[in-house]
Amino acid sequence: MIVDSLHNAKKYYDLHPNFRKAFEYVQQNDISVLEEGAFEIAEGLKVIVIVGEGTTREESIKGFECHDQNIDIQISIKGPETFAWKPREKCISPNGDYSDERDVRFFYDKPDMFFQLQEEQFSILFPEDVHAAMIGEGLLKKIVIKVKI
Repeated sequence: MIVDSLHNAKKYYDLHPNFRKAFEYVQQNDISVLEEGAFEIAEGLKVIVIVGEGTTREESIKGFECHDQNIDIQISIKGPETFAWKPREKCISPNGDYSDERDVRFFYDKPDMFFQLQEEQFSILFPEDVHAAMIGEGLLKKIVIKVKI
């Protein structure tokens, strides 16, 4: 997992061939006006704009998840937004089977920690990062960029 501000995004371009494209998309577009929904910006890069009311930690961790085929770059547009996190290697209680169609695996495990993103900050969540999001008060807006592995 990586947490940083968009100001430092260039530091991460070389971690994956599509990270540069993902962050350049964010820099070249006014992400604050993107409407809720999902769309592809390049091969292997999908943007999901999420707008919703923040929830409690207890409610959010019911969706404690990770992905096998994608890396998430989650960027806070309107927050702050709190995340739950735990390394996959420490998760021992699966909540159902892996969904190949949705690329998601859920766990009953409790998080090791919580962290918060302020506006214009991001988190890169790799397949080994089990996470839950949208913890907060009031209206939250974010984009999730799915980067195909």
